[in-house]
Amino acid sequence: MSFSDSHTPATAAENRYRALLAVSEAIASYREFAALFHTLADQLVRVVHFDALSLVLHDAATGTMRLHVLESWESVQLEIVLDPEDDPAGLVWRSQQPLITSNLDQLRRWPRWLERVEQYGVQSYCWLPLTTAHRRLGALVFTSRQSATYETSDLSFLQLVANQVAVAVENALAFQEIEALREKLAKEKAYLEEEVRTDHHFGDIVGENTALRAVLNQVETVAPTDSTVLVRGETGTGKELIARAVHDLSPRKDRTFVKLNCAAIPTGLLESELFGHEKGAFTGAICQRIGRFELAHQGTLFLDEVGDIPLELQPKLLRVLQEHEFERLGGTKTIRVNVRLVAATHRDLAAMMAEGRFRSDLYYRLNVFPIALPPLRERQDDIPRLVRHFTQGFARRMGRRIENIPSSVMEALVRYPWPGNVRELQNVIERAVILSPGVTLQVALADLQPVARLTSTPTAAAAAVTLTDAEREHILRALQDANWVLGGPDGAAARLGMKRSTLHWKMKKLGISRPE
Repeated sequence: MSFSDSHTPATAAENRYRALLAVSEAIASYREFAALFHTLADQLVRVVHFDALSLVLHDAATGTMRLHVLESWESVQLEIVLDPEDDPAGLVWRSQQPLITSNLDQLRRWPRWLERVEQYGVQSYCWLPLTTAHRRLGALVFTSRQSATYETSDLSFLQLVANQVAVAVENALAFQEIEALREKLAKEKAYLEEEVRTDHHFGDIVGENTALRAVLNQVETVAPTDSTVLVRGETGTGKELIARAVHDLSPRKDRTFVKLNCAAIPTGLLESELFGHEKGAFTGAICQRIGRFELAHQGTLFLDEVGDIPLELQPKLLRVLQEHEFERLGGTKTIRVNVRLVAATHRDLAAMMAEGRFRSDLYYRLNVFPIALPPLRERQDDIPRLVRHFTQGFARRMGRRIENIPSSVMEALVRYPWPGNVRELQNVIERAVILSPGVTLQVALADLQPVARLTSTPTAAAAAVTLTDAEREHILRALQDANWVLGGPDGAAARLGMKRSTLHWKMKKLGISRPE
């Protein structure tokens, strides 16, 4: 018998309902599985004999039954994941009928399950359906090493217990889901706060060049759709700005914009960054981590430098783009996401595909709507606008006042080929604002020459000569305005924003000497 024979019928019934009351109190007091079932086991062991108390829950995402040992005679950390057809709990979950067995011979119809539990010496089982008004959860399982421990006459009481436990389990699962959502929102908040603190490169999209206008027209066309966008362009052309524009003009604009530079993450950590990992998935994985795909659910994910994703990781990226599902590293639970992908690269993916360094199926999946960004050297008419835009922005940020940009400086900047594109121009202007002592922007044009010499094109070589001439002309004009006085507050060095010794060195370098 499962209940003590030493009690009178009235006392046994009283103990049963006392146990039910304790179960109800536990449901109201605990929201976590561990604490809840430890308390339940302490109460139930007084009226029900069991050596182990387990929970088998149906995982809707994978369609499997997952066993969790809650209390046992020894610290058994047994976890079994089986198809419902291979698990007695699956029968109970489907039929919604309890199942009692007195010995292992009655369980031969489930060989896969049996081979995993036979070693523990359990003889008697009682499976009870866990069901609430909202859903079928799984089964509560009492197990005993004695044979014929549970009887049909026990079922009415045990099912009352199971019904209470079902409510507790549903509450605990809901609490887990709420905590997971809270954690996700906290991470989104931290990510967005970091985005606000980050100085986004290039500011707003600035320019009226015909090629740039064509790109922006493409953005307006594709943004309202959910199609994957592949932004191609040299380093520093503003690919992230285009990705943000796609997001801001899309129906997802009120959701999260998540970015990841694939080239900046070590190869061994990239999978975890993209898909997340479970606790213990690898050395150093001390807690569960949500990946960028999960973080971008319902929003937009921007993968910069997608051409740097290693070949062995590309099939998993392809799968999430096609099936909208993935598993965290070290996990078995399938996670479904709704993410709009914008990818970017400066590499020639078609050439990499031909060389076998990039999967063709992934290339075609990414190249749904390609957008090619023109380099800055093809947007010379936009350079004056960008120079003024960056000058005003940096001056405002630094509390400076820059009112004039010499025409010779602007002409030299327009003629320079800008191998680093808009990012290089931005850095040059920032440095110029820092070094300009007065209201006139002073650009150290000679600083651009080493970059120009590294560029082997004839255009770059010609630009280097032009910049040298422009700097020489600029210094000559300052010397003439200062009546060839080098030092002092009104001297040429002060007008040029440099030390007198530096000016003297530059004059010697450029062959400038005071006329007789």
